[in-house]
Amino acid sequence: MLISIEDLFTVVYAIVDDWYQSTGKQRLGRTVGAKPEFSDSEMLTLMLSVDFFEFTSERRFVAFVRANYRHLFPKLLDQSQFNRRARHLRGLLDELRKHLAAELGVTFERHFLLDTTPVIVVGYRRDKRHSDFYGSAEYGYCASRRMKYYGYKLVMLTTLEGTPYAFELVPANTDERQAADEILDTLEPGSIVWSDKGFIGEDWQAEWARQGVRIQTPKRQNQHKQNSPEFDRLLNAVRERIEGVYDLLKEGGRSVEHTLAHTIEGLCSRILAKITSVILRRFLRRFFGIDVLTYTVSA
Repeated sequence: MLISIEDLFTVVYAIVDDWYQSTGKQRLGRTVGAKPEFSDSEMLTLMLSVDFFEFTSERRFVAFVRANYRHLFPKLLDQSQFNRRARHLRGLLDELRKHLAAELGVTFERHFLLDTTPVIVVGYRRDKRHSDFYGSAEYGYCASRRMKYYGYKLVMLTTLEGTPYAFELVPANTDERQAADEILDTLEPGSIVWSDKGFIGEDWQAEWARQGVRIQTPKRQNQHKQNSPEFDRLLNAVRERIEGVYDLLKEGGRSVEHTLAHTIEGLCSRILAKITSVILRRFLRRFFGIDVLTYTVSA
């Protein structure tokens, strides 16, 4: 059965507002000034819904909503106001992300996938000195795609089912093991992390093992101790799952690789929104039977 865009907006708003009224608004604390006419729940709904459509920018999405669904969002903000509110609500959006992930059971998981993907912010040959990313982003190289780029690495842990668990944005030239340290620290002892050759390092893996986190990777050919063929087949099968997660982060109108953000704050806000949107997709499918890729509802 098909679901209309209007009904999809309504369901997302109901999920967001239920959480906001019970928990979210308490996280904001006391605010000064008049209550905004366009509510935080409406803002969060649109921040998450933009990635259900093939719009390459928020500007086009907001124009689409204004032209077709203004009756659902009568106090819709103009583009500049929308961007400012989105950045302002980033902390609240992160709390919503954690809530949705917890509802999907991530806190009970002990097996995780670890990987990185490039986040490009400025063309490789363009002058960077007048960019907001100058001094923060760096030149990097993605070995799997043989691609040089300027920007950041998104390093992320997901469950085996593909629900994002923890993530970090680091300069593109950061060693992947160093990038992973921040998010591996969020895991409980007894956790097992499945990853690729970028995270090979006997001493590094041994240090995490002493902390109760086992990191499983392929072996280099020159390593004395090799995995069994059966183990490598299992590792490859498990590792394939994370490709589906990164595909979701790259598909739709906006991709984490090319967010079109012009500031660091805007970049972080959009990446967080994209990741939360991926979690919301899984939430909608599990608890409501809604597939936002096909606009269908299972019986």
